[in-house]
Amino acid sequence: MPTPAQPPSGPALVLYTRQGCCLCEGLEERLRALNPVPALERVDVDGDPELQGRYGLSVPVLAIRRADGSLAELPRVSPRLADTGLAEWLRRQVAANRPNDPGDLEQGPSSAPAGR
Repeated sequence: MPTPAQPPSGPALVLYTRQGCCLCEGLEERLRALNPVPALERVDVDGDPELQGRYGLSVPVLAIRRADGSLAELPRVSPRLADTGLAEWLRRQVAANRPNDPGDLEQGPSSAPAGR
């Protein structure tokens, strides 16, 4: 029996995308399939000349909104990552970019800090 999806949680993620981008659509679908679903803001780069110039055909680009409101772009997500693999990759990226924010996409009762 499928588990019902939980409401969005964790840090705000920003997905830079464009219409007709199959890689963008695939990443968005995989992110929305996670449980819990991360908070996700979708930004079409073609709606802003500055963003279009910056990202062009490099989308999808995933970024995390830090506590101070700044954005940190994350490394490119492999199209093969899904489900628990994607959730673990995202957890590590969040930990690396927001180490002092409690509750960011933690799985289970406790999370061990990643070694550096």
